[in-house]
Amino acid sequence: MSVQIAPSIIAADFLDLGRAVQMVEEGGADLLHVDVMDGQFVPTITLGPLAVQALKRQARLPLDVHLMIVDPDRYIEAFVKAGASIVTVHFEATTHLHRTVSHIRSLGAKAGVAINPATPVHFLEGIAGDVDLVLVMSVNPGFSGQTFIDRAESKVADVRALLRRFGSAALIEVDGGIDRQTVKRVVSAGADIVVAGAAVFGQPDPRTAIQALRDAARAA
Repeated sequence: MSVQIAPSIIAADFLDLGRAVQMVEEGGADLLHVDVMDGQFVPTITLGPLAVQALKRQARLPLDVHLMIVDPDRYIEAFVKAGASIVTVHFEATTHLHRTVSHIRSLGAKAGVAINPATPVHFLEGIAGDVDLVLVMSVNPGFSGQTFIDRAESKVADVRALLRRFGSAALIEVDGGIDRQTVKRVVSAGADIVVAGAAVFGQPDPRTAIQALRDAARAA
C-alpha cells in the first residue's frame, strides 16, 4: 500500500476552508486530518463537532479526527455523528483505553491511539491488537509549524516492530514537522500515513505540495 497523505486543516486559512478542502482533494490527498484541541490537554483551542459537520458537507475525503482533549469519551459519539471516519484519542488523556477504543469502533468509526513524544512505545502493548491506527506524535501536540523531533523516526520503527509482534494490522500515522525531508525518514521507518500542515497549506499551491510529498515518500 502506498503512503497516504493527510493534510491538516488546522494549518489552512480559516476564512476559506471550503477552498482549502477543494485544493487538497484536487491534489490527491487521501484523508483530511482534523485537529481538535480543548485548551486543557494542549494549550490551543480549535474545532468542535459543528466544524467537523461543516467540513463533512464539503469534503469527499474521509475525516481523520484527532482528539487532543481531556475526557475524550464525552465527545466521541458527537464527532462520529458529525462525520468522523477515524477518531484518534491520546493514550495520555484516556483512563480506560480499551473501553474507549471499543466505543469508537461500536459507532462505526475506525479507532486510533496517539502517543506523545515522551510516551514509551511499550505502553501500547495492551491495546495493539484492538486498534486500527497508531498515531506517533513527532512534535509535542498543541501548535502547528513545529520542528520534527529526530528520535520520532526510531519510535516509528519501534511501533512497527510492536505491531508485528502482536499480529496487528494497525496503520502507523505520523504527525508533526513533516516535510519533503522528514517524510522520507518516517516512511523508511514504517509509517503508512503522514500528516502535513505547513508543508501543504503553507505552500503557494497545496496541490503541487501534496504531489511533492508523495514523490518524496515514494523515493524513501
